[in-house]
Amino acid sequence: MVKPPTGNYRWLICVLLFAATTINYLDRQILGLLKPVLEKLFQWTEIEYGYIVMAFTATYAIGQLVYGRWIDKIGTRLGYIVSVTVWSLAAMLHAAVRGTVGFGVMRALLGIGESGNYPGGVKTVAEWFPKRERALAVGIFDSGSNIGACVAPILVPAILALYGWQLAFIITGSVGFIWLLLWLWFYEVPAKQKRLSRPELEYIRSDGEPVQESGQSPSWRQLLRLRQTWTFIAGKFFTDPIWYFFLFWLPAYFHTSFHLDLKKPSLPLVIVYTGTMIGSIGGGALSSWLIKKGWPVYKARKAALLVAALAVVPILVTRYTDNMWLVVALISLSVAANQAWSANIFTIVSDMFPGKAVSSVVGLGGMAGAVGGVLFESMIGYVLEFFKQAGHIVTGYNIIFLICGTSFGVAWLVIHWLTPKMEPVNL
Repeated sequence: MVKPPTGNYRWLICVLLFAATTINYLDRQILGLLKPVLEKLFQWTEIEYGYIVMAFTATYAIGQLVYGRWIDKIGTRLGYIVSVTVWSLAAMLHAAVRGTVGFGVMRALLGIGESGNYPGGVKTVAEWFPKRERALAVGIFDSGSNIGACVAPILVPAILALYGWQLAFIITGSVGFIWLLLWLWFYEVPAKQKRLSRPELEYIRSDGEPVQESGQSPSWRQLLRLRQTWTFIAGKFFTDPIWYFFLFWLPAYFHTSFHLDLKKPSLPLVIVYTGTMIGSIGGGALSSWLIKKGWPVYKARKAALLVAALAVVPILVTRYTDNMWLVVALISLSVAANQAWSANIFTIVSDMFPGKAVSSVVGLGGMAGAVGGVLFESMIGYVLEFFKQAGHIVTGYNIIFLICGTSFGVAWLVIHWLTPKMEPVNL
């Protein structure tokens, strides 16, 4: 048993990753919160809004693939600098848009920038944490997506009411540049970080060889020949689209179904997205706790994934109730489970792959999840528009919830079939 380290600098790095993810999702979610205002201003149909969301998801898919491989080559420090700069500029430039096409272009640019966050974040965790702590660290930094989603329903309506929708984009977009200053000041890879104590560095490397921070990574062809790669791809393809729905359509769902005024701070949305924070940290802590209890790593991760998949199922009950707070509770449980799944599905990459391949594999899986998102978002737009014209839009949402409740179980079965024991890859 490795003794606890002297020093906690690695957790400061985790806090930086958490903050980056918070800003990432704040900039990403603002469009969903402003949808009722912007669709009246620009006369959007549900299908047109779906296309705008798809523009983000499509470039996010391509960007995940490119950034994943690029960060494996240039390292996490520079990778994050480029990513955050691009997405912060894109977020602010939404304020200059005057039409539907312009929003599509800005969402596409935002997708390119934001696609670097998870390949960079997961690789950074692999560099800075031993396996026994990685799921918890990923859960903490991934919970930033939930804090961003919680802050947005309070902050954005306030800015909208006081200053208008343009300043909502400008103010939230500018926060990324403040984060960049902190990143430049505090971050360097462990081997070069002078603030890191020798005992903590040895603890970080206690699993064996240190993660290769940059250099030559395996080709996509090599990685796609491996069942382990397809395990992560499947886990993302079937589940990422559900998170996109929770992020981009839930505000409109509550506005439509329960007449929620999105120009005021939204307690139901705050409660829902608070659940995601609990899920992220709790899901990561669950598998880390099982490992400390002596479970093999692959069994601990797979058990945590199964618990998450089962916890999404109760969202199916929403179609049988008109009680808003019961719906809030059911959706909160489902989004929490979604994020518990996310904390563990990202961690299995660093469990199975050497450091030089981590970002590339995360990029491949992220692209698959985004492709699934494009397909799902297209379907959502057409389904909701059809039932909206028929005067039964709530029925459309019920169909979407049916897919949400079953997709994680399908993903878990595919993962178990592909890699029953999640054996490490020897490249």
